Amino acid sequence: MGSYKESDPSLGFLTKKETEVKLPRSTRVKNKTPAPVQITAEQILREARERQESEIRPPKQKITDSTELADYRLRKRKEFEDLIRRVRWNVSVWVKYAKWEESQKDFKRARSVWERALEVDYRNHTLWLKYADMEMKNKFINHARNVWDRAVSLLPRVDQLWYKYIHMEEMLGNVAGARQVFERWMMWQPDQQGWRSYIKFELRYNEIDRARGIYEKFLQCHPKVDAWIRYAKFEMKNGEIARARNVYERAVDKLADDEEAEVLFVAFAEFEERCKETERARCIYKFALDHIPKGRAEEVYKKFVAFEKQYGDKGGIDDAIVGKRRFQYEDEVRKSSFNYDTWFDYIRLEESVGVTDRVREVYERAIANVPPAEEKRYWQRYIYLWINYALYEELDAQDMERTREVYRECLKLIPHDKFSFAKIWLLAAQFELRQLNLNGARQILGNAIGRAPKDKIFKKYIEIELQLGNIDRCRKLYEKYLEWSPENCYAWTKYAELERSLCEIERARAIYELAIAQPALDMPELLWKAYIDFEIAEGEFENTRALYERLLDRTKHLKVWISYAKFEASAAEENGGSDVPEDEPQELLLEKKRLCVQRARRVFEKALNHFRVSAPELKEERAMLLDEWLKMEKDFGELGDVGSVQAKMPKKLKRRRPLMTEDGPAGFEEYFDYMFPEETQTTNLKILEAAYKWKKQKTGANE
Repeated sequence: MGSYKESDPSLGFLTKKETEVKLPRSTRVKNKTPAPVQITAEQILREARERQESEIRPPKQKITDSTELADYRLRKRKEFEDLIRRVRWNVSVWVKYAKWEESQKDFKRARSVWERALEVDYRNHTLWLKYADMEMKNKFINHARNVWDRAVSLLPRVDQLWYKYIHMEEMLGNVAGARQVFERWMMWQPDQQGWRSYIKFELRYNEIDRARGIYEKFLQCHPKVDAWIRYAKFEMKNGEIARARNVYERAVDKLADDEEAEVLFVAFAEFEERCKETERARCIYKFALDHIPKGRAEEVYKKFVAFEKQYGDKGGIDDAIVGKRRFQYEDEVRKSSFNYDTWFDYIRLEESVGVTDRVREVYERAIANVPPAEEKRYWQRYIYLWINYALYEELDAQDMERTREVYRECLKLIPHDKFSFAKIWLLAAQFELRQLNLNGARQILGNAIGRAPKDKIFKKYIEIELQLGNIDRCRKLYEKYLEWSPENCYAWTKYAELERSLCEIERARAIYELAIAQPALDMPELLWKAYIDFEIAEGEFENTRALYERLLDRTKHLKVWISYAKFEASAAEENGGSDVPEDEPQELLLEKKRLCVQRARRVFEKALNHFRVSAPELKEERAMLLDEWLKMEKDFGELGDVGSVQAKMPKKLKRRRPLMTEDGPAGFEEYFDYMFPEETQTTNLKILEAAYKWKKQKTGANE
């Protein structure tokens, strides 16, 4: 007899008065600090359950006789059956039903429920497991065997059923029965874990011969490398060295070309090493390196090197290390002979060994792989093979004639009509200079200028001649440089600087005049700046003003106006821009300074007038010009007129404009605009005119 809880539906209803709860007004929490005593949600639920009203609690009903028990069971069975009819496919309902019947000790009904559930879904192995677990838990062994036997017959690929079946037989001490179940399982050829479980089972009962037989069947089912290695380790563990070696030899015969053959060879060599057979291990390693592809032999090489370090001499160790990497590089260059990075690594390896003949051989093989296409991007990496070859011959091999021959052959090979490399010309010329062969260096650089002129070659040649003091040669080189590239502002500037350094002022000025007269220049602003700085340095302020005026005829850029004004301001700081004797009166100096200030202001006024009339859309440049003017007026001190400039300063306004895209308007964007004083007056006049017009119309309407 037992007791159970049933909820009374009538107790679950509340009156309308009881359900009406007055909700509190939402208040603002002022103190957000944590309370000193923290209350968890579990504690609240527990207290609510404990303090529940007795009227609401479900009543406890005690079963006092067999009639009440029968009624209870009938009612529960009816609930389960109704539920099953609704959700017949739900396995959890069947499980709960069967477990309830089991709790009532009605095992026939429980079995009936399990069987009905299996009729619904016999492929669900969870049902079989719980069914058999019920039989075993209640010590119905034969029933459990019957369940397991049917389960493994219907679902032979579910390993868990076999494991549970075998575990039950083994726990009962029925070793023969467990072995029989294993044999039935092995007929289905399970995965490796199943075979290993069978072997461990036999080893638990010290059945070595049986385990060996299982290993043989295991290898027939799964002829994998790890299976052979496990078999050999099993024999080694039992002290059967000859059998273990035989297993490894059979494995090598069958799996020498397998994808995991390197693992087998390493394990075989380590086995021989443990058996103190170092020569056998060395032979295995060498055999493996000869038969395994170089891409998969990394681990074998690593183990071989470690083996040689432990058991070999110095020569053997070096040969193992170098041979390993040499094999790798040979395999890589065989696959892709135009992979120049691999050639570089191969050359570094041979250079580290130090055998000159082998290094030269690899260099010759590398440079023989000329890029197939005559495009510079394909040659950029290849040309460094020649450079490294020449440097090796010069620095390491100390063979100067061979170095000269390398440079000569490289320059012959490059198609200079399509592209060239200034680095090769310069390295060849510098090599001749190091050999004190000045004529040879000049000949190389002259050929470079004639066949493939480049900026680097001109610059280096001029630098060499300048260090030697050959000014006439420098001038000729500059002339050739400018004939080849007349738009090169750097060349014009450096040529003029050379003449100025020689105190040839007129020649330098003539060069600048020729330069600015060119129809196309790559960086004209730098050339004009250099010319202006040259005239300022020479103290020719009138020439400088004329240059600025000529430059303004070509461009009205803001920086030009500001630079012009700053020049006039700097002339004011130098007392009018001319050499003044020390005994000259201060009034005259002040007058000259005031004159230069006026000139600077005129420049600003002309610039402001240009931006106001000719380029009214450049408001930001106009504002920047006024900022510079204001800053300069402040620097003038007593001669400055800050107020007049401040009266012209604009107001900075933030405005919005529609943002247009291909699909139409896409919102607005903010931008800064400038409102100048004359625009403000114009706007005010327009507003007054519109107001007057509106007033006149209103008066006429009233009349």
